[in-house]
Amino acid sequence: MATTVRDTRSDTPPASLRLPGILLGVGLGGFVDGILLHQLLQWHHMLTSTDHDRIGVKYYDPKSVSGLEMNTVWDGVFHTVCWLAVLSGLAVLYARVTTGRRRVWASRVLWGWILAGWGLFNLVEGLLDHQILGIHHVRGGSYQVWWDVAFLVLGALLVAGGLLLQRGGRSFDPAAPGADRAGRLA
Repeated sequence: MATTVRDTRSDTPPASLRLPGILLGVGLGGFVDGILLHQLLQWHHMLTSTDHDRIGVKYYDPKSVSGLEMNTVWDGVFHTVCWLAVLSGLAVLYARVTTGRRRVWASRVLWGWILAGWGLFNLVEGLLDHQILGIHHVRGGSYQVWWDVAFLVLGALLVAGGLLLQRGGRSFDPAAPGADRAGRLA
């Protein structure tokens, strides 16, 4: 009895990298925000503007020990969410690249979605925390509105750049006859 195996390499597109890329971008973008703005530059913490927020969260002065402790706890909650987003992105990416291995995406697709996810993080965090809730701003003071606007503009640019980058990526079959080491036809 003969068994026929259908070769589906050319007509089966690889699984989309959109979801894992966005999850990775959100998590990594959050880490950049938390590490750079919260820790290294110390421009803000999660609750540094709650003395004039829009939802009535108790103010924890980051210049006092007890206030800094509470802000640090909420920064830790923020970093936990970022870490979970990265873990989820890696889990989905792993699932997508270990099934149907024949056709794969060029790395620019993943990097494009990661940039778009980072931009999405900036837009959501900038609109929600900075504008709607008002629990913190990029950098408080007389120019805080401009820092917040720049953060949103950066987010929009990252989304646009990420979408453009991933748009040019194509899937390829690394096992195709005549493919180079990267899997593209020579």
